[in-house]
Parts: sequence; structure tokens; C-alpha cells
Amino acid sequence: MQNTRLSTLVDAVGNQLKKEFRNPWRRLSLIVMSLLFGVYLGTALASTAGQVGYIDIVASALVALVAEAISWLFYSRRWNARATLWGEALNAVKFGLLYGLFLIAFLLGS
Repeated sequence: MQNTRLSTLVDAVGNQLKKEFRNPWRRLSLIVMSLLFGVYLGTALASTAGQVGYIDIVASALVALVAEAISWLFYSRRWNARATLWGEALNAVKFGLLYGLFLIAFLLGS
């Protein structure tokens, strides 16, 4: 890849973010924000799919496929996503999404 201004800027921003998130409190706060975003995403998905009754099966199949793909990526030895920040944040979004869906299901009593 050529060393352009854009690639240099992207590399500099990536290195700065990597330095910022070495701090364990900032890393934990990003993971908690990812978890809460997943809960929000789960409740938004449930309310949106609930309004239009004919896409419930499609939405649940997509959520199951996405959750399995994230689990495969996170727990695979090939990708080693456990050691990376983006892998932990993605797994936290998955947990939040599933928790949000369970929370809506318990609220509705189904």
C-alpha cells in the first residue's frame, strides 16, 4: 500500500486510539457502552419488528445468524478476537442485543 496522507492519518488515529484504550478504565467503559448499545439495539429491533408483524421470523433468523457469526468469530482460535478490543466490544454488543431481546420477552410475558 502506498504511503499517502490519508493512510498516514488513519495510521496515526489508530495508534492514538490504541494508546488511549490501553488504560483499563477506558477499555472497560468502552465495553460497557457497547453492552448498553446492544441492549438499546435489542429493544429497538423488538419494537420495530413488533410493529410490522410479518417480519418477526426474518428478524429472529437474522439475529440468530448474526449472534452465531459473532460467537464463531470471538471464540475461534483462528481469528483470536478475544485479545483485541474490537472483538471484546463486538461480543459485548452481542450480549447486550440478546439481553435486550430477553428483557422485552419477559416484559411482554411470552
